[in-house]
Amino acid sequence: MPENNRLNRGALPALIAAILGWLFDGFEMGLFPLIGTPALQDLLPNETAVVRGQWFTTIIAVFLVGAATGGVLFGWLGDKLGRVRAMSLAIFTYAVFTGVCAFVTAPWQFAGLRFIASLGMGGEWALGVALVNEICGERSRAWIAGLIGAASNIGFLLTGLLSLKLNESIGGVTSFLGLIGVGSETADYLLHNRAWRFIAVCGAAPAIIIFFIRLFVDESPGWLAEQKSGRTSNWATVDLLGVLAAALAALVIIWSWSPMFTHGSASALIITLGGGALVLWGYLLPLRRYLSRSETATHGSGMERDLIMRRLLIGSVLAGIALLGTWGSTQQAARWASGLVPAGSFPIIEHTVITTSLGAIAMSFLAAIATDRFGRRPTYTVLCVLSLASAVLFFQSNAFAPDGHVGIWYYFTAFLIGGLTASFYGFFPLYFPELFPTSVRATAQGFCYNIGRLLAAIGSLQLANLTGLFSREGTPLLQSTANAFSVLSCIYLFGAAAIWFAPETKGKPLS
Repeated sequence: MPENNRLNRGALPALIAAILGWLFDGFEMGLFPLIGTPALQDLLPNETAVVRGQWFTTIIAVFLVGAATGGVLFGWLGDKLGRVRAMSLAIFTYAVFTGVCAFVTAPWQFAGLRFIASLGMGGEWALGVALVNEICGERSRAWIAGLIGAASNIGFLLTGLLSLKLNESIGGVTSFLGLIGVGSETADYLLHNRAWRFIAVCGAAPAIIIFFIRLFVDESPGWLAEQKSGRTSNWATVDLLGVLAAALAALVIIWSWSPMFTHGSASALIITLGGGALVLWGYLLPLRRYLSRSETATHGSGMERDLIMRRLLIGSVLAGIALLGTWGSTQQAARWASGLVPAGSFPIIEHTVITTSLGAIAMSFLAAIATDRFGRRPTYTVLCVLSLASAVLFFQSNAFAPDGHVGIWYYFTAFLIGGLTASFYGFFPLYFPELFPTSVRATAQGFCYNIGRLLAAIGSLQLANLTGLFSREGTPLLQSTANAFSVLSCIYLFGAAAIWFAPETKGKPLS
């Protein structure tokens, strides 16, 4: 690597810590798409597949709301208290509460714990991106963005491999648990039905990263300069009440589209519109108050505030489109694929997770390099077009295959949809830091990326309505849901247009 492309001194521990954080972040995010089906079979044994599918989507939506809230909350902590301390707390949050998911007895408990865990997951992304972009060499940023996207998807891959290997050697795992003092009744409880509870327990493992972070990772020099200037004091704890109000409003919106709500779609739509306005107000409150205090202290003109607000809007739209496409299609692929083969014939869910993850690892890294080479606008446009094509190809060609045949074509299309729809995980870590100054970077990019998750949550909850539109007498559920996923993926067309209203930042240094 040329001299001017080398990492700055002290960057390597930060990069290692952030990569591990993103890797386990991806692991935690990938857990529910993998274990959700067997978990809901155990938790809802007397319900239909349709009801379990509604709960599956609802729990994913609650996770996305938590991640959105965590992005703002932990982004605020990162700008107020420092990147390193806030990142340690974020990792602790998502690790511990994922592990506790192993002991739930009802779907609503699973949803609640996933919400708390996702606070940390949403926060860790924004904090890690801010830290490495501020501490690493300027010309290393494209490679680092690729590593960010690849690391998260390696975490997804690990969930599939863990489940596959665990269920291939369930007897050996039972013996191991006995050797360390776990009783047979507890072992059976943890390993029942594809060992979904044991896999959830493994989600607590990332907590060990915290010791490495606290011992070896230095704080961002950029943030330390902000602290020395006194600007970090403009963040006020009372402003977090707005984030709390926004989180509650977002959960009410999710509830209104969940199986627990019985007042119809018209009422849910009214709740969504009113709650959505409160969500935007609450999530933006800490940043607006900070900018107002900063302007008062420096007698600013307000031009910086207006610029940041415009970029928050466009960043949120870009993230929302990409994440809705991903969570509305790829993250549903493993559950959808379980209907392609007879139950218990072979582990199609794990195979799908592994294949889509391999595609995501490759494409997210290549997307970051392409973004740096060809520019932000052209690359995002191409990614949107290819993502839509891959989603339609995967669902339509496999849904109508004779007898649900799963062969080379299935794995090829799964690799494509997994890779292309996840390519944005390499795009955003490069682009979002360029939109905002150091003083608000963690909070602002956390807002953009995670408000996108909220938009994805609301959109993904429409899958049941879309499936109903395509359901006709005699039409298999597999084909109806394939049509719904394909239609939802058309959101990428809006992304291909929206990016041209965003600034082109290629070749511009971080401010």
